[in-house]
Amino acid sequence: MRLTSLDVFRGITIAGMILVNMVGVADDKYPLLDHAAWNGCTPTDLVFPFFLFIVGVAMTFSLSKYTADNKPTKEVYLRILRRAAILFVLGLLLNGFWNKGVWTFDLGSLRLMGVLQRISFSYLFASLIVLKLPRKNQWILAGVLLIGYWLTMMYIPVPEYGAGVLTREGNFGAFIDRLIIPKAHLYKGDGFNYLGDPEGLFSTIPAIVSVLAGYFAGEWIRDKKQTNSQTSMDLVLFGLCCLVIGIIWDLAFPINKKLWTSSYVVFTTGWALMLLAACYELIEVRVIKRWSKPFEIMGLNAIALFVASVLLIKITAKTQLGTGENAISIYNWIYQNIFASWAGNFNGSFLFGVVTVLLWYGVAVLMYRQRWFIKV
Repeated sequence: MRLTSLDVFRGITIAGMILVNMVGVADDKYPLLDHAAWNGCTPTDLVFPFFLFIVGVAMTFSLSKYTADNKPTKEVYLRILRRAAILFVLGLLLNGFWNKGVWTFDLGSLRLMGVLQRISFSYLFASLIVLKLPRKNQWILAGVLLIGYWLTMMYIPVPEYGAGVLTREGNFGAFIDRLIIPKAHLYKGDGFNYLGDPEGLFSTIPAIVSVLAGYFAGEWIRDKKQTNSQTSMDLVLFGLCCLVIGIIWDLAFPINKKLWTSSYVVFTTGWALMLLAACYELIEVRVIKRWSKPFEIMGLNAIALFVASVLLIKITAKTQLGTGENAISIYNWIYQNIFASWAGNFNGSFLFGVVTVLLWYGVAVLMYRQRWFIKV
């Protein structure tokens, strides 16, 4: 069974990821296209957890065939490990590409964690949970991970900071990351200054639940014997429940992407369920597909488009035109001369992002027509 609505959901997500990544380089951007400064959640903060959720839904169709009577073989585990390793290495390559503004790969200052590394670990551990535990225990463990993470972050004291300090450097997750990861290999941007990492090791624990949530949703769809609006409505109701729980939990443990708090996991899962329900209803139930084809095409090569788009951003943002005080990056030259000069800064950055999405859609169409589907 192939769920076309899942490919469309993935395509919407990768288009959103390319848009916000490209817009994010500009100094001026619409608040909705920027991450929350710390606590809170903007539409941009939904993109990454959506991708993890999608990984989980896809796992349903690749792993559900393995049961107590049809146990996975050693080769199955090796394929999972291989995929996780490839994602991790790709993440390292992206981190190291032009790390210091020159065409070098500096292992001494290479950031260890990142977006693809988090996907790698989350996918690996979620897969093992799915393959090793019965469904009821999967749900229990997901709850234990979220509640355990909350209690740990709020009540275990950090040396020199105390308990419940949810700052970039004072939170328990950052403390664990500093213990495990050498300082030179931590994140230095966005005020972290090598004191923590927004995609750190410890905060990957609740991210595993983002994948499991997608798996549970996929199982719910797969268990339905008929394709009808009742399934869509069930997903909407589950989504609304998650939104309410996330908002209430926010009062005790703030919604925060950079800490990947438990409330953030539940809250973003709620929105993911709502979007999945919309795609499922329109595509699978009502068979209204014309609008979705571009997103389906992008969704079929999501990882390839993500990696290539990040490389393009790094090249345009770091390649300088001119010398000395007159030097300007390719990104800023295009942004200022082609977009901001007539549309203004905010509209210009948005249009630059939209044009970049269309560029990668063109690449995706070419790959689709040539039947080039790059799978990890």
